[in-house]
Amino acid sequence: MPHSVTVREVGPRDGLQLVSNVMSTATKMEWITRQAAAGFDEIEVTSFVPPKLMPQFSDAVEVTQAANQVPGLTVSALALNLKGGIRALQAGARVVNFVLSASEAHNQSNVRCSTEASLRALRGILDWQWQFAPQACVTAAIATSFGCSLQGDVPQTQVCALAAQLAEAKVAEITLADTVGYANPRQVKRLFQAVATEVGDVPLAAHFHDTRGMGLTNVLAALDCGISKFDAALAGLGGCPFAPGASGNIATEDTVYMLETMGLRTSIDLDALLRLREDFARWLPEEPLQGRLGIAGIARNFTPAT
Repeated sequence: MPHSVTVREVGPRDGLQLVSNVMSTATKMEWITRQAAAGFDEIEVTSFVPPKLMPQFSDAVEVTQAANQVPGLTVSALALNLKGGIRALQAGARVVNFVLSASEAHNQSNVRCSTEASLRALRGILDWQWQFAPQACVTAAIATSFGCSLQGDVPQTQVCALAAQLAEAKVAEITLADTVGYANPRQVKRLFQAVATEVGDVPLAAHFHDTRGMGLTNVLAALDCGISKFDAALAGLGGCPFAPGASGNIATEDTVYMLETMGLRTSIDLDALLRLREDFARWLPEEPLQGRLGIAGIARNFTPAT
């Protein structure tokens, strides 16, 4: 088990993609700036997708450029195709996280093309990055790694084969994503161990949803496999618009609290995080806030990991 853990905030992207009311650029930047000040090294700030499909991210360029001015912050942005990936790099994203699905049905629903076509797009982004944005890196996330609400089971061999192709393409990191909240701890251990044998020294990360209350138990299972980087969204916001029932990322505050109480250092200020969460009621009045820590509060005997 690692001694320290990186929690990557994905709320400004994954958390907002299902929110119908468009958050202003200024409010997004207040969120990002305050969360960075609370100790977050990397935040996924936006998604480079067509604005007509997701108006929430029509300010992707502006948010990316403004976030790059936040001291010490690694700015990450999501892309689903070649055009989006190049736009993200041109806007100055230091990390472009390219998402493709192990499930063909989900990939068709999400981006209207096959997984193989998405792989070709990823290779195009990598070629562009190597030539024109050497200061940046391109990572990949395998959506529906643990199952798909459209296809059902996703064979482990299918995920491993895709991960091997991503490693061969020389992505900087591979995230296994439980897009629809199907994963269980035994499956998590089995899949991460299997994928690790396929990708060599390419770092692995985890993206879990708490749709069925399994999120933090899956984090624990991944920790046992040596995984030290996890996506999370403040107040458990988010989900996938093309995966029915996929609501609810693991809550950042709950994740950090569990890690710190286990003695695993995150370097994140929980009090500052909870103060930020309180403002969500004003910023997102129609959105239910998930997570336990925001309700129960920090225990009196809590001591941050050192």
